[in-house]
Amino acid sequence: MRTCWKRLADFRQIGEVLKDKFDSASLVEFEQNNNRNGHNPRKGKPAFRPKNKLHKPPTEADLVYYEDSPDFCERNLETGSLGTRGRLCNNTSFGTDGCDLMCCGRGFTTSESEMEELCNCRFFWCCKVKCQNCRSRHIIHRCK
Repeated sequence: MRTCWKRLADFRQIGEVLKDKFDSASLVEFEQNNNRNGHNPRKGKPAFRPKNKLHKPPTEADLVYYEDSPDFCERNLETGSLGTRGRLCNNTSFGTDGCDLMCCGRGFTTSESEMEELCNCRFFWCCKVKCQNCRSRHIIHRCK
C-alpha cells in the first residue's frame, strides 16, 4: 500500500517564479482573425501576438498583458490613484517604501520633527498603567 500526498512548493519559491514571470511578461495585441473563444482558427493557438515584432511569441506558461499599467506616481482620479506627492518614504530602503522608488524620480524633502509620546510604561496590580512622557526627534522624508 502506498500513500501519495500532493504538496505545494515553498511559498518563497512560488513567489520567485511569479516575480520572474512578471518581470519577463510581454505586451501583446489581439489578432483580428480569431473566433469567439479567443483562438486563431488556422493554428489553434491563442489569438494574440507580441506587439514588438522582434520579441518571440509567448508560450502558454508566459505572462502577457495588453494594456500598460496606470501611472500611480501622479494623481489620477479616474484610476483612483492619489499619487505619491507628500507621502512618507524611507530613504534607506531599496523596497517599495524607499524614496527612490516611491517618489518616482522627483526626489524628496527631509525635515526633523520633535514628538512627544508615552514611554517607560509600567503595569501596577490591579488595573493601573503609569507612563512617562518622552520627547524624541524624528527625521521625516516626504516625496516631492
